[in-house]
Amino acid sequence: MHPYKRSARVGDLIREEIADIIQNKIKHKTLGFVTVTGAKVSDDLRNATVYVSVLKEEDADKTVRKLTESASFIKGELGRRLKMKFVPSLIFRIDESIQYGMKIDKLLDEIKSERSSIDEDENIL
Repeated sequence: MHPYKRSARVGDLIREEIADIIQNKIKHKTLGFVTVTGAKVSDDLRNATVYVSVLKEEDADKTVRKLTESASFIKGELGRRLKMKFVPSLIFRIDESIQYGMKIDKLLDEIKSERSSIDEDENIL
């Protein structure tokens, strides 16, 4: 038996292939810099949620819209590349974990800065 589910393995493969398709096959000027960060495939392999991040946060909605418009093309390309009975339907979402991580880092930096200023104040007294 494999160490993890087939849907997880298919998700990894779909992530790699979609990243290549976006980089090499989709020529859309407004798409911008897109990174495919993950793909979660349902257990029945019929649906895949593809998570992407963008360089400019203000381009996120536009990027998801363009990828959604290109979903049938991407699905067709996946069908030619993957040896699967069915290619999952694709749903594109912004991966918010990156922004969340950046917020956590910012908060930790603020706490560190506050602690440094408190320590300096205590040393003065």
